[in-house]
Amino acid sequence: MTETAAAVGPELLDRALIEESAKKSALVWVQGAQGPARALWHVWHDGAVCVVGDGPGEQPLPGLADGGSARVTVRSKDSWGRLVAWPARVVEQAPHSEGWEAAVSELKGKRLNAPDTETIADRWAKQCRVLRLEPDGAPAERPGAMPDGSLAARPVDTPVTTRTPAPPALPKLLFRRGRRG
Repeated sequence: MTETAAAVGPELLDRALIEESAKKSALVWVQGAQGPARALWHVWHDGAVCVVGDGPGEQPLPGLADGGSARVTVRSKDSWGRLVAWPARVVEQAPHSEGWEAAVSELKGKRLNAPDTETIADRWAKQCRVLRLEPDGAPAERPGAMPDGSLAARPVDTPVTTRTPAPPALPKLLFRRGRRG
């Protein structure tokens, strides 16, 4: 550890790693009290990861209960490898409270392909939950303290399917079309 790092302290360095990695990542993997970890889009706001979900057309938030705990894992933006994993305290924001309004104003700007951009906050207040995942202790994993072996997990079951292979004749049709142009 350098003199500067020693002077700052490991707690502040861990906090800076959590904050910077969460700010730069579009997704975090969150595991609640039960079930597998899920990739969630989020924003970093006021010292916590903020997520919205559990409503029609929004991401599911299974196992995340107000006052409960969760594990948040963030990948590196450069290498896409696991960068840091930390324990979090789940805090549900009451609709239209000061904390809810602040989180929603940030979340609205990050929500892609929303069907109702003008009234999204009203829909979230009526049908969704807004959660803060506040860091609650030292990271379990960070550079220099990573577990050995693969941490690959089976993808979560979903009714969504991947597209089927392209028909064998499709490339010929596409290339022929381009030449006639």
